[in-house]
Amino acid sequence: MQYYLIVALQAFCIYHAYKNHRPYYWYFLIFFIPVIGSLIYIITQVYNKNDADKIQSEITSIINPAKKITDLEKKIEFSDTYTNRIELADAYVNNNDMPNAIVNYKKTLDDVDQNDLYAHQQLVLCYFQLKDYVGVIDHAEAIKDKSEFKGSKEQFCYGLALKELGKVKQAEEQLKQIDRPYSNYKERLELAKIYLENNRSEEGKDLLNEIYSESQHMAKPNRKIYRATIVEVEKLLKSL
Repeated sequence: MQYYLIVALQAFCIYHAYKNHRPYYWYFLIFFIPVIGSLIYIITQVYNKNDADKIQSEITSIINPAKKITDLEKKIEFSDTYTNRIELADAYVNNNDMPNAIVNYKKTLDDVDQNDLYAHQQLVLCYFQLKDYVGVIDHAEAIKDKSEFKGSKEQFCYGLALKELGKVKQAEEQLKQIDRPYSNYKERLELAKIYLENNRSEEGKDLLNEIYSESQHMAKPNRKIYRATIVEVEKLLKSL
């Protein structure tokens, strides 16, 4: 239990430092001197009387996410508002409970006075996690004309959902919009696969070569992040 408390404390401090753009030396202090470093950070950078309850709540939610859900459900019993529903749905997502997240995001859509963009975005991601591609398409098409949709993770999920349901040309149209040099490597890999699977070997090979060439100029941290994608690109190129 003590180990998890320390990890939760570190996680909170690192998140707070990142969110508030604190200098990099704080990350080293928090990471390499876990307890003392975290306490120094909280005392000097976070703590005041107004923040005390918030800090305790956030640390508790990291250790026991189910408690946060229970608290939010009680809050909704008292006041069933759009904001409270969104918070509850987000908490379910953080707890990897997509079905209950979907139920609550959908309830927020009944409030016609609210902007429904965020709920639809989250519903696309939730349905994709469940491999419910019809659900992905339904909610993606509700927001596909929004500027926020272009080049987004939701558009990527939309493209893959279309592919899974056999709508290859439409899938290609969506994924092409995410085909940008030196970014979106996973998405571009999927587009290359569509080319290869539909007798367009040269286009697929060209795109794979582009990704591979760009990967040779990546910084080490990025190579680590995209390692699986790069390995798959290399395997596909060898097979052609």
